[in-house]
Amino acid sequence: MSVVKWSPFKELEEMRREMERLFDEFFAPPRRRRRWWPVAEEGVLVPTVDMYDRKGEIVVRAELPGVKKEDIELTITKDTLTIKAEVKRTEEVAEEDYYVRERSFGTFSRTLALPVEVDSERAKASFKDGVLEVLLPKREEARPKEIKVEIG
Repeated sequence: MSVVKWSPFKELEEMRREMERLFDEFFAPPRRRRRWWPVAEEGVLVPTVDMYDRKGEIVVRAELPGVKKEDIELTITKDTLTIKAEVKRTEEVAEEDYYVRERSFGTFSRTLALPVEVDSERAKASFKDGVLEVLLPKREEARPKEIKVEIG
């Protein structure tokens, strides 16, 4: 392994390039801007999620705007949750007819590693106002056990 001399000017140059990219993107025409949705690969959108622990279960909430309830597919194993759905265009508009195009269409997909093993047979899900909520009960082995210790 070779030793490379640290140069503060190199880091400043990298920061300058990043700032230029940011300003170029900000002032670019809307159809050239990046989507605010994280994109895993071309055509695959990644929904934003919250995951937290609530007394004996893991709660996952995912934003799925424009998705119909019947178009959501959930796959649950003991240690992963996969959410898939697709948002379809309702009308076809020619590319040259757009003034602004910021909405995203395509396949939503997200696989989450769960922090503990869950009982997939007892999982429940609900979908309201574009937010999917999945309740994943923890397996008995994964739940914390309280043991009283006598000090004497």
